[in-house]
Amino acid sequence: MGIVSRGFAGRRKSPDVTLPPGQYLTEDFPVLTAGPTPRVPSDRWEFTVTTETGQRHTWSWQQMMALPAETITVDLHCVTKWSKLGTHWQGVSLDTLLAEVETAADYALAQCYGGYTTNLPLEDLLDGQAWVAYRYDDEDLAAEHGGPARLLVPHLYFWKSAKWVRGIQLLLEDEPGFWETAGYHDYGDPWREQRYQGD
Repeated sequence: MGIVSRGFAGRRKSPDVTLPPGQYLTEDFPVLTAGPTPRVPSDRWEFTVTTETGQRHTWSWQQMMALPAETITVDLHCVTKWSKLGTHWQGVSLDTLLAEVETAADYALAQCYGGYTTNLPLEDLLDGQAWVAYRYDDEDLAAEHGGPARLLVPHLYFWKSAKWVRGIQLLLEDEPGFWETAGYHDYGDPWREQRYQGD
């Protein structure tokens, strides 16, 4: 008998799917966190956009649910090299949340329950590229995947889609977040394989 039993296929690859460099397909939805999973009841959850001048725009859970929702189907690419294709989400576009916000900022720092942060250029949150997502596969987003709501920025590595998001701080200058201060790339484009500083 061989070392590998018959039927073992290893990591799934498909000739008709193009993945970013170094990625492999998974059917699972791996759970990776930088600390304990916050449990935030929706009646205590809120989302705040804070401008560079300190002006605050805040939405309660009820107010967020009253905003126009979008259904999104996107591919996810994690810096740990897994990719999950065709994932289904529901959430509110950052375009909607930032529509009435006056700012001269070029950068944003996502802030989360539990203390996690990640930095992004503001332009990467606009033009239909980012959402505050609260449903996954037609169910409320589970806490281990960032529920009650997470940032969803699918064109960047998945650590930029901050779990348990509670707000966005708008900044005139870039400010590294949790993983970026630990050596991860400031931008994180999976197609350019920007995993770590210097990539």
